[in-house]
Amino acid sequence: MEIRIRGVSKYYYSEGKTIKALDDVNLVIPANRIFTLLGPSGSGKTTLLRCIVGLELPDTGEISIGDELVWSKDKNICVPPERRGLGMVFQTYAIWPHMNVFDNVAYPLQVRDVAKDVIRERVAQTLRFVRLEGFERRPATKLSGGQQQRVALARALVAEPKVILFDEPLSNLDAKLREETRKELRAFLGKLQITAVYVTHDRVEALALSDSIAVMRAGQIIETGTPQKIYFDADHRFVADFIGRANLVKATVRAEEGGYTVVDSTLGRIVCQQRDLPVGGEATLCIRPEFIRIVRGEAEAHGNLVNGRIESLVFVGEAYEAEIRVGEERLLAKIDPEAKLREGDAVSFTLAPAHCLLVAI
Repeated sequence: MEIRIRGVSKYYYSEGKTIKALDDVNLVIPANRIFTLLGPSGSGKTTLLRCIVGLELPDTGEISIGDELVWSKDKNICVPPERRGLGMVFQTYAIWPHMNVFDNVAYPLQVRDVAKDVIRERVAQTLRFVRLEGFERRPATKLSGGQQQRVALARALVAEPKVILFDEPLSNLDAKLREETRKELRAFLGKLQITAVYVTHDRVEALALSDSIAVMRAGQIIETGTPQKIYFDADHRFVADFIGRANLVKATVRAEEGGYTVVDSTLGRIVCQQRDLPVGGEATLCIRPEFIRIVRGEAEAHGNLVNGRIESLVFVGEAYEAEIRVGEERLLAKIDPEAKLREGDAVSFTLAPAHCLLVAI
């Protein structure tokens, strides 16, 4: 079910100051997709999620879920949260410790006075879906973090919501369990084919889970796109920097040649993927560490060739993380763990034009 947000602003008042948590947000969240709101703390992503749910009331604008207008300041419409047909998974899971798994999952149906036999059938079906069959009588406090997360997911799904919303649900898990649960969650949501809105500040979660991502900053949507678009072809410096590790270098546009944009920078003259930028204009050259290719011989040299010197080299398992000094610039690079390089070595490396991204300053 599609969600449409038009002109939504939200203000908070504290100690005589006005804080703008959401600043004229306009957004369409497509139906039956996993849509992530990504941004740093204080960017407004959780506030926007809570406005969709109805736990916060905007100061301006309208919100529609499917064909129903659930909030309008001007039209004085406010559909309460329990009538919006939504499910929600919180950061803390919000599982009742005095209840067993069955009662936790059954609760949304019990408060709706659903028949007991229907409740038993729906709970059993949902627990099978999240792979917790046989856990019905297990106390909630005896479950692992990953199992509690799945109970919270089952409780959100059992009432068959039109939309399910997640507020950083994996942040309390350790790194390995978070990775495993992320894969499970992606598989679950893929099977369900319902609209999911996911809030996180973790760019790996956003890239791994999402069909589409909206990057937020200071209460505004900065950029929206697929994970691939946001990572490889961002339009804004903030987005390129926030979504992953990036080397950001000042550049000046010099020419358009053969379908590429040519810039001058502290790395020298660099051929980049084409951007519609004025000749003589300033831009930022974005280079991901994984696209810096060390040259081992003249035959391997291709693309933009740059010379530098390794200042630091740290082994991190799957690669070396190196800092390469090029004039005044220090570039972070990922290097093959079998490379026979040491700190202080002079190196040459190439930058493929397709991976030299120009973004607005």
